[in-house]
Amino acid sequence: MNLYLVDDILGKDIAKEPIRKGFGRGLLEAGMRNENVVAACADLTDSTQMSLFAKEFPERFIEIGVAEQNLVTVGSGMAALGKIPFVSSYAAFSPGRNWEQIRTTICLNDRPVKIVGSHAGLYTGKDGATHQMLEDIALMRVLPNMVVVVPGGGPEAEKATLALAEDKRPSYLRLAREPTPILTTDQTPFEIGKAYVYAEGHDITVISTGTMTYQAMVAAEKLFKDGIDVEVIHCPTIKPLDAATILKSAQKTGRVITVEEAQINGGLGGAVAELLSEEHPVPLRRMGVRDRFGESGDPDELLAHFGLTAKHIMMTAHDMMDK
Repeated sequence: MNLYLVDDILGKDIAKEPIRKGFGRGLLEAGMRNENVVAACADLTDSTQMSLFAKEFPERFIEIGVAEQNLVTVGSGMAALGKIPFVSSYAAFSPGRNWEQIRTTICLNDRPVKIVGSHAGLYTGKDGATHQMLEDIALMRVLPNMVVVVPGGGPEAEKATLALAEDKRPSYLRLAREPTPILTTDQTPFEIGKAYVYAEGHDITVISTGTMTYQAMVAAEKLFKDGIDVEVIHCPTIKPLDAATILKSAQKTGRVITVEEAQINGGLGGAVAELLSEEHPVPLRRMGVRDRFGESGDPDELLAHFGLTAKHIMMTAHDMMDK
């Protein structure tokens, strides 16, 4: 087990917190470090955890209201004047509702606006299909100049927020709503554009992002008892993709599984498939939501329903090894 992680991955008492809380802490710290950091929200300040920043720096916070297109356009304007704007809403609305404004006012002009999409993925839970944004990774990955970051837990979201505050590119940060297990410690590194080998193995590579890295780690520990040695790569940056780390692992194991809590079309699985098909073709299985909308339910129920639990990863790994 990598020393960067918590000791007992399988423990029932593993700590949990909403990933969005890590963003809230990170934004507050970024604001303390740099007076040019500003923030704007589309009437969801508490939900996105931007409230910590708003209370500490009210003169650097703008409540836009329910106007997501205006939210990112204002952010682009502030960036043009030398500010470092973070703009937040639910991912279903930003980038779901304002993608064209993001494309034209932010990416086309290469403005370093930090777009924060909270309540993304199946961990949105009982809010159901309308709010379970599953297409956001694909939408943002296709945009020129855009960085796409999907942290695996609250502590990593905090580090990612601080890193994005110092980065000069347009960026998208994906956050989950409900509490998720915390795998990392204060010593765990985070760098934009880097993927990390959380478990070393030689039989099969599992590349995961966001909340799915916990499921991948649980599956790896159980598969080891079955005689299958899994290498787990946590990939918090979808774009730019860490090609070197992924290719090195694929060359070693010869089999790859990708896992994401999002549409597999255009997401992490698509990015890895593009890379491997051009540089080192190997058998690949993509696990994610397959051309379906979300449903209402508890996160654990939804992960099981959509085939994204550790058990499903184990089944996929066994099937690949058998073939």
